[in-house]
Amino acid sequence: MICFCADEYHWRRIWQNPGEFLLSGPAEMAFRALLYRRPTEPRTLAVKIGSSTYTIQLRRHRRARRYTLRIHPSKREAVLTMPPRGNLYEAKDFAQRHGAWIAARLGGLPKAAPFSHGTSVPLRGVPHKIVHRAGERGTVWMDMRDSGDKILCVAGDSEFIGRRVHDFLKREARRALTDASHRYAEVLGVKVKRITIRDQSSRWGSCTSAGVLSFSWRLILAPPYVLDYLAAHEVAHLVEMNHSPRFWKVVARICPATERAKRWLDTHGNDLHRYGIEE
Repeated sequence: MICFCADEYHWRRIWQNPGEFLLSGPAEMAFRALLYRRPTEPRTLAVKIGSSTYTIQLRRHRRARRYTLRIHPSKREAVLTMPPRGNLYEAKDFAQRHGAWIAARLGGLPKAAPFSHGTSVPLRGVPHKIVHRAGERGTVWMDMRDSGDKILCVAGDSEFIGRRVHDFLKREARRALTDASHRYAEVLGVKVKRITIRDQSSRWGSCTSAGVLSFSWRLILAPPYVLDYLAAHEVAHLVEMNHSPRFWKVVARICPATERAKRWLDTHGNDLHRYGIEE
């Protein structure tokens, strides 16, 4: 294989007359593909809003028909979705025109509460203070002080507190949501194929027609009736794959706390995204 560096003149000659440089067959096709290759698209966009500069995450989506902006609360960043034929110039102009909205939304996010020693974290809606137990064996466990205060004990090195608490909460969420989902599925006579636990930013849960349910692990931070409602909501989609009046009747029938849970999420839902986030 011969490697060389060509200036603009030689690149033009190669492109126009590849045979002159003894390129043919697969080699010629590969070389032309290299010449026509689309440059790597940047993943972020810097936008100056007032005296501050914000980094906007870029996403190109094949189904998008227009430019849209959303805030990822747990990552504390703005995400701009572009249509397939969108360009960076239009994307930056769109972000700039919505600069006030971006600044207001990001500035209005609740204060971050990292998983560290001394932080109070709601577990099933009940505050638990994280306590580092460096000299003890194990990972994470719940305990109670003589005063009656609930605590979350974390063993091991301090640098792993955040990861261990996150993994613990995710396991608790999986167990609680799996139990609730199968309970409601039995009531409705439907089958849940699989349950996944993620850190979703735009919705608390989702359901596919194949019976795959997906939930945010942060639901374990909410009171139990809120988690139960989300499980009932997604399982009900296996009966009605929509949000029609019939769907809401199914949800209300199997989960009497539906309206109460919806009000709680409207008031406190955004606050759940601040936990486990570093300043």
